[in-house]
Amino acid sequence: MYRASAAGILIIFCASFAIAADVSAQIPIRIGPFPDGSGVNIHFTDPKPGEMEMLAAAGFKWVRMDFSWDGTEKQKGDYDFSAYDRLMHALDAKQIRPIFILDYSNRHYDGNVSPHTGEGRDAFAKWAAAAATHFRGRGVVWEMYNEPNIFFWQPKPNVDDYAKLALAVGKALREATPDEPYIGPACSTMDFKFLEACFKAGCLDYWCAVSVHPYRQKDPESVVADYAKLRTLIKRYAPAGRQIPIVSGEWGYSSGWKKFDDDRQGKYLPRELLTNMASGVPISIWYDWHDDGTNPAEPEHHFGTVKYDFHQGRDPIYDAKPAYRAMKQMADALKGCTFEKRVAVGEETDWVLAFRDAAGQRLAVWTTGATHDATIPGLRGTWRSIGSGEGQASDLKCDEKGLTIALGDSPRYIVEAVR
Repeated sequence: MYRASAAGILIIFCASFAIAADVSAQIPIRIGPFPDGSGVNIHFTDPKPGEMEMLAAAGFKWVRMDFSWDGTEKQKGDYDFSAYDRLMHALDAKQIRPIFILDYSNRHYDGNVSPHTGEGRDAFAKWAAAAATHFRGRGVVWEMYNEPNIFFWQPKPNVDDYAKLALAVGKALREATPDEPYIGPACSTMDFKFLEACFKAGCLDYWCAVSVHPYRQKDPESVVADYAKLRTLIKRYAPAGRQIPIVSGEWGYSSGWKKFDDDRQGKYLPRELLTNMASGVPISIWYDWHDDGTNPAEPEHHFGTVKYDFHQGRDPIYDAKPAYRAMKQMADALKGCTFEKRVAVGEETDWVLAFRDAAGQRLAVWTTGATHDATIPGLRGTWRSIGSGEGQASDLKCDEKGLTIALGDSPRYIVEAVR
């Protein structure tokens, strides 16, 4: 939908592709402890000094980055992956995993537009297999293109041509690297017509997850119904015996949109990631890492978790936005916890998510309605609330009904005071 991404760890168990036609034994991506499924889009192969340290300190465990065909096959059949070798070295040092997006076109094929001939598809698939072979066993997830349902597919979107390319790449990867995860179609918004066309063409025979970009200017919680509709669609076309999860591969809120600002963006980041986790989405990639410019009239410049300007030699090297602080607070509060369930407290607009680690239960709570008190049943003793967005902590005591707490539009995290 928006500008392409330029250019504990969640364990991906989708790697056991069967070489034969039957891929029912493929084990899907699954959810790990928080924040192991949380990531951010980046636009670089060479991080600035201190950049990976700041990114990792927020709790991000994934990055999503364009893997450029034109930039890595500058001469026909001659592949240079050195820029991505450097990026992988930087990621490995912080135990961060990449989603590499196989895109877009190449000057040597199909007139430098998206592959649509046999020669172009074969060349793209051969290049993709070479890339996957080069980085085999490094924890990469390979994604088939970026937002092919809009203008990124040139000269104009064509789902038939896209599906043919996705199938060609799937066959090439299965032959060369059957243990490498492969997902798609990374479509802009929840484009169900485009998604169903891909599924009808057989792409689910090769993808171990369906990636979408659920952009919207409504509350993040509104995505739940879309996920339910997409799961029904996947189930209709998935090979027998396979459960194929949904990956939220790119989604954010611009603080430059009308009626948005840095504070509202900072509230929506944790709500987006928490809603995804409650919806069974194992990987959630926020768009994006840092602002892409400083023009207040250009919304594209203001999706970042940190400001645009780089301050070399300073700590921190970027000025953190509320979204960055909210991510770090959430990662600290829920580190090592696995999601259990959403707890009903009376109002559909109230969100009380129960998590658990080895020491016990933790909660993330907020509301999409007006601020009000809600009682969480079944809790006993004294709990500690880490307050919305700024890290304030306060002790709360339960009564015979449970724990009564004020719910607002920014998530709070509730932990037992004595653990």
